[in-house]
Amino acid sequence: MSGWAQAADTAGAVLLLLGAAVSLLGAIGMLRLPDVLSRGHAATNPQSLGMLLVLAGVALRLRSGIDLGTLGLIGFFQLLTGPVAAHLVARVAYRTGHVGREGLLFDELDEQLSRGPDGTDTAARGDAGP
Repeated sequence: MSGWAQAADTAGAVLLLLGAAVSLLGAIGMLRLPDVLSRGHAATNPQSLGMLLVLAGVALRLRSGIDLGTLGLIGFFQLLTGPVAAHLVARVAYRTGHVGREGLLFDELDEQLSRGPDGTDTAARGDAGP
């Protein structure tokens, strides 16, 4: 084994361990944080970074073109779907009342939901709203 391949394998192992540690911290955050919005943050940011570090570690170990392409697609779809899913969960939690709105600094969604499709205030018309 050449010196370059051994260094790449060592760097890959370090990235794998680092990615696993970041993912573990994200999972602990999901268990320990108090509300849906905080848990959604812990579900997306550390998990995405941890997954990318693990993929980089695996890429340094495998080093073939087809494997690198597959790992690139996995990383792309992870970054695409994880935050979108967390956003949808947070939006459903907001609409169903599982989010304490008094703790929010900005509540732009409430302003959007209180207006109807024509821009008029739904409370003034007597509509229940969504």
